[in-house]
Amino acid sequence: MTANTENNPTTDVVVIGGGYAGVMAANRLTQRDDITVTLVNPRPRFVERLRLHQHVAGEPAPVVDYQEILSERIRLVVDTATDIDATGRTVALEGGDTLAYDYLVYAPGSGSFDLSSVPGADEFVYPVANLEAATRLREVIDAAPASSPITVVGSGATGIEVASELAEQSRAVTLVCGKVLCPYLHPKVRRKFAKRLAKMGVNVIAGPDATVTAVSRHAVQLRDGRELLSEVTIWTAGFSVPDLARRSGLTTDDTGRLLTDETLISVDSDRILAAGDSASPSGVPFRASCATARPLGAYAADTILARLEDKEPKEVNIGTGFQCIALGRNAAIVQLASMQDVANRFSIRGPLGQKIKSSSYGLLTEELGKEARKPGSFNWRLKDNKRRQKLSEMRDAAAPGSRQVA
Repeated sequence: MTANTENNPTTDVVVIGGGYAGVMAANRLTQRDDITVTLVNPRPRFVERLRLHQHVAGEPAPVVDYQEILSERIRLVVDTATDIDATGRTVALEGGDTLAYDYLVYAPGSGSFDLSSVPGADEFVYPVANLEAATRLREVIDAAPASSPITVVGSGATGIEVASELAEQSRAVTLVCGKVLCPYLHPKVRRKFAKRLAKMGVNVIAGPDATVTAVSRHAVQLRDGRELLSEVTIWTAGFSVPDLARRSGLTTDDTGRLLTDETLISVDSDRILAAGDSASPSGVPFRASCATARPLGAYAADTILARLEDKEPKEVNIGTGFQCIALGRNAAIVQLASMQDVANRFSIRGPLGQKIKSSSYGLLTEELGKEARKPGSFNWRLKDNKRRQKLSEMRDAAAPGSRQVA
């Protein structure tokens, strides 16, 4: 079923979110001349989120003009979506306008963990999940004496990268990890990270009691009663997604991601698709990262293109195979993994690891720019993905309700 009619020869697609997934989807849709694409984003420039840790440490804001990575055929609306009417196929904007769509790509990304559950965190903690937060944190760090103790809460890639950057500036940094340093890592590779962090002077606290229970102006309280002096407390643990889908009455998973089938189509409406961190295919989302956001954006676009051609959309089939984590400006470790994103005992370190990490920043935006100039050129597919096949079997066995056509 296509959206085209004799009175409306074009298909109007609205993409919510101008991050890696949204830009990829928008660019890819320009393969057809009869598709008009409107991209809605709250900022006028693209933010390279994977470089925010560098911004915290003093580098300029990691932003790119959309004209460098977005097709000239795409209309950019700098505004925030506040409501989705799946029945009427419209999106309400904060500025007062309303956009009609034939298809909607939901890709608003992700943000900071909801800190309201941690006493004192709302007042005394600094997140790093977006450009504005990272800029505020940078100003706080710049104003703090060089000897001030800094606590980074969260042991994922962002926590490690922020801690490393600040330790490299001779800051006194403690990294509070919870149960284990970066759970994604293979134990053998984790030991390498721990040694490198120790060499840089980062005090790593991990274990069953290394959970933050409260934050005050000058201290961080742990579950076992320990109190860490902290003049600047940075929070990188966990994440959240915008509640736009939930507020709009769409079905989401427990974290608020839009629930879809394996072709990224919403379980509520066959005219709404999801991509990136806010997508939950079959209720089992991919790891939140730019490595999965880009192919998910491509898949969402391909599903729309397939439907317009009366073809069966392909089920999502993504492999990552590695994760790069920077350890300051001059070092990085690449954790290798299976294409089903399961870390193994192999890693790349030394100059090659650092080169892979540093080159990835520019390569990702170049990739988006290439898709803008040559839509359909991006390719990240697997010949086989047993993990997703198994999930599909589990989904079918659960026999969820059929999708409603809006």
